[in-house]
Amino acid sequence: MLIATPKHWCRTPELEPWVQDYTELVVNLSVPIKNDAYSECHMYARNYSDIVRYLEYRTPLELQRDKVWHIGNPKGSNMTTCQYGWHYDRSQYPATVVTEWNLVCDRSYLVTLALVVFGIGGLVGNYVFGYLQDMWGRRPSFYAYLLLEIVACAASAIAWNFEVWLGLRFVVGLTVPAILASPYVLAIEMVGPEKRVFCTIVSNIAYSCGLVLLAGVVYVVRDWRYLSLAVSLPLLLLFSCFFVLPESPRWLMAVNQPRKAAKVLKVMARVNGVTVVPNFVNLVEERFHRARGPNDSATSHGILDLFRTKNMFRKTMIITLIWFANTSVYVGLSYYAPALGGDEIWNFFLAGVVELPTYILLWPGLNYCGRRSILCISMLLGGIACVTTSVYSEDANIMLILYCIGKMGISSAFVVLPLLASEIYPTVVRGLGMSFSSVIAMIGPIVIPIINHMGQEMLVLPLIIMGGLLIGGGVFSLFLPETRGKSLPQTIEESESIPLSFLPRCCGGNVPKSNLDKSTNNRRDCNNSHGHMVCSICKSEIRSRRV
Repeated sequence: MLIATPKHWCRTPELEPWVQDYTELVVNLSVPIKNDAYSECHMYARNYSDIVRYLEYRTPLELQRDKVWHIGNPKGSNMTTCQYGWHYDRSQYPATVVTEWNLVCDRSYLVTLALVVFGIGGLVGNYVFGYLQDMWGRRPSFYAYLLLEIVACAASAIAWNFEVWLGLRFVVGLTVPAILASPYVLAIEMVGPEKRVFCTIVSNIAYSCGLVLLAGVVYVVRDWRYLSLAVSLPLLLLFSCFFVLPESPRWLMAVNQPRKAAKVLKVMARVNGVTVVPNFVNLVEERFHRARGPNDSATSHGILDLFRTKNMFRKTMIITLIWFANTSVYVGLSYYAPALGGDEIWNFFLAGVVELPTYILLWPGLNYCGRRSILCISMLLGGIACVTTSVYSEDANIMLILYCIGKMGISSAFVVLPLLASEIYPTVVRGLGMSFSSVIAMIGPIVIPIINHMGQEMLVLPLIIMGGLLIGGGVFSLFLPETRGKSLPQTIEESESIPLSFLPRCCGGNVPKSNLDKSTNNRRDCNNSHGHMVCSICKSEIRSRRV
């Protein structure tokens, strides 16, 4: 919405007195018709002095009735590029970045550049954020990025030239993917297997509601400077949760802070109505150090751990490939909405609304059919819908229906993939692994604006490319292991014990008995606080630090 390009035409200084009241007349006199539409980048190269003298002696009624554009035979005149700037149709947007700095015609590539720079920011931000998330923790890194995003986005509202605005949008791009990922990782690490789907669905419902709400904000606030403030300053309210939102106990155990982890677990137990022994914190810390031993030292994990073994390497590559396809298509379809024609705000609103029924259907589907099957079906459905647009490119209604089906498919896949990835990557490299996959995936938002720009000549070309990506990703998803009902792997060794497989048995396959037993033992250990036992989260993290 910030860089929306409204209809525009060349400005003709001699005809300026008549532009406001007789816009159609001025356009007919000065702008040639190309491809059954008025040219946006060319004007007639003619002597307008005679036309001005003619117009000066005509009454308003005559100007409304008279076919004065035939004066001087304009259709036989030579054409030239716009020499004096442009007039813009401001009926929908009073001001955008495009109208502010005339990013049209030979400068239209700067609009695509802005999207590319935003995507590069996301790529760099994800790379840095992966380390900060595992070094600082989930909560501090989230609030650091949130503050940076608010400052950069609000500052862009007072940018005095395009270059400054572009630099600030790069900074905003640094933060957005990380802000979305950090709370999700934190939530997944704080719940058991039976609640992961709930957390995933609720977070994505909130995201889609945000899209719908954003359409309403844009409908009310259409000036790009005020819109930048309207979408950034309200985020300050999230800092009210700083003293309520806890750190991940899994991460605290992984970085040798058992006392802090135990305090978080104790608060969680109190909120959930579970009674623990009075000296629970001391017992957890004592058993943590006893299990580690006096000579054990903390082992740091890096990005190379994702590639040290063949099994982990293949999982990382497949997840990254699918993540790339999903990110490219989700962003691409969002950018593509204006190309559908009609009201851009309505298209944006509709793109957000169609996601909501998808999440309602996913809720039971993920619990009973598994992650892998749903991911595959979603990507294939979205891909086929996108490719099919090549057959119905002339029918706007069918194009809109296929677009919505494709949006539903990619929205579903976008929900399932982070859940599946978080359950495949072990705790010690989960933040790093998911950040790596999302970093590579952010190459998609860098390339997709260029593909959409190419689509100006062939409307369905971007949809065909995006459909091919989804179909390919859907096939590769069948190689990943099913994780429904299984405990999160804590160490790389535990992750290695889960092999790759092709094709599920029945909607996700059966959960092996060993994993069911492990889940049962986990719940029994966590509830056995009166027996002075350390919960399975602590035990798993203790083992991970002894590797």
